[in-house]
Amino acid sequence: MDRDAMEEKLAHLIRATDDLSDVVTAQSRRIDRLERQVALLTERERSREGDGGGGVVIGDERPPHW
Repeated sequence: MDRDAMEEKLAHLIRATDDLSDVVTAQSRRIDRLERQVALLTERERSREGDGGGGVVIGDERPPHW
């Protein structure tokens, strides 16, 4: 492989690495945001259960009126 071909291949690899880095950064931000949303929703549900408010039926649980 001649020098020009190696430099071209290296440039493509650097570009691909930069693109992947951007994708990982964006995914990390999205994961952080989703984790905060899940924590907020979990806390809301915990608070609602503590207040005795109507909860959501999960899994095989029977609603309280059964």
